[in-house]
Amino acid sequence: MSTTTSHTPPESEGQSDGTACGAGVRPARLIQNEATTEIPVHLLFRDGPDPVRVPLAPALVGRRQDTGERPRPGRPVPVRRRPLPETDPGLAERPARVLPGAAGLLAGACGLTGALVTTWWAGLLPPPAGRALGLPAGSGPGLGLAHLAAYAGSGLLGAAGFGGLARGRTGRAWVLGLFGRYRGTVRRTGLLWVNPLLPRRRVDVRLRHWRSEAMPAVDPDGMALRVVVLVVWRVRDTARALLSVDDHETYLRECVEAALARVPVEPAGGARGGTTAAGDALTRLVAEETAPVGVEVFSVQPVRVEYAPEVAAAVHRRRIAALDARQRASLLGSVVDSVEDTVTRLTTRGLVELDDYDRKVLVRDLTVAFCSGRGEPV
Repeated sequence: MSTTTSHTPPESEGQSDGTACGAGVRPARLIQNEATTEIPVHLLFRDGPDPVRVPLAPALVGRRQDTGERPRPGRPVPVRRRPLPETDPGLAERPARVLPGAAGLLAGACGLTGALVTTWWAGLLPPPAGRALGLPAGSGPGLGLAHLAAYAGSGLLGAAGFGGLARGRTGRAWVLGLFGRYRGTVRRTGLLWVNPLLPRRRVDVRLRHWRSEAMPAVDPDGMALRVVVLVVWRVRDTARALLSVDDHETYLRECVEAALARVPVEPAGGARGGTTAAGDALTRLVAEETAPVGVEVFSVQPVRVEYAPEVAAAVHRRRIAALDARQRASLLGSVVDSVEDTVTRLTTRGLVELDDYDRKVLVRDLTVAFCSGRGEPV
């Protein structure tokens, strides 16, 4: 008898196992790596045309220990802007109620006329004055309660009329208040009548400039500076400028000094924008901080930048050394170009035949000659 032995290939065995396991679906074997996602085996060793869908778990990413890997730098934390000062939202400039100056003149004239008539009525007007005014001779019984009341009314009317007269000027304003309450702002010009019972505070609303004294600052490298700035500003909201801060001019100076401590100032001629870039940054910062108190800033520009006395000498020496190094580098470059051009022309035109030694000697002599001709030591 002969026995026939059949060998089944591994593929057929896997297929038969898969058929037995689950209706022709091959079981998925996975390779799990600590630094990658899960990788199906059939993607590495594909033996069939049809892919097998395998549900993948979320990526498992881990960092190997003791491999010298550096941690990833975290995302930069956004710098929070400094909170701006807050003022009373109801405190805003509004026009005050005023009358033309003619109303005050009329009221004052009525008060004087009433006092004069009361004097004639009481018989106290001198006869010459009565004849000059064309009044008949008075024969009053003297002062009484009615006369006193008339005098009081005439006096109050005259005092209110003449006492409320004011002259408004261009570029000036009055802030009115009563019992600690803001009553309005007067920006009108000419002769006006303002309630004399309201206290007035004068404010300059013209475009103004302020040249500071030397303030401390730093350059982009952290060197101490002394900076003089020119600030162009004006009062935009008189109510906030006078009532929200103690002194708006002092507040403006302190804001400028605080901005100089935050913004590096580069001397003129620098590679980072010089004083122009620093002035733009200073203007933006100071304008943001003074706007809530009614002050409008148009420009904050450094007009004089100099190093502090304690570092001025060292910076001066460093600048001189840098200038000397640049000058020497420029001179050396021009000399090398001249020597190269001379040697190239001599050899190209066939005027001389040079080996390596002769070429070195010629280059040395030409270099010495060119440097001596420029007045520089070799």
